[in-house]
Amino acid sequence: MAKKWEYATVPLLVHATKQILDTWGEDGWELVQVVPGPNGSEQLVAYLKREKDA
Repeated sequence: MAKKWEYATVPLLVHATKQILDTWGEDGWELVQVVPGPNGSEQLVAYLKREKDA
């Protein structure tokens, strides 16, 4: 049976990136990618995934 995933997009504050990712990681989320925010802003956006419960 194929795994099912859920996804989240999370804005990252440059001065608290590790803390934000650690918090999501403790809840079972895995970092997939980090990309620049919209409109060329300095803010970053993290894409995360975790396996859905059956």
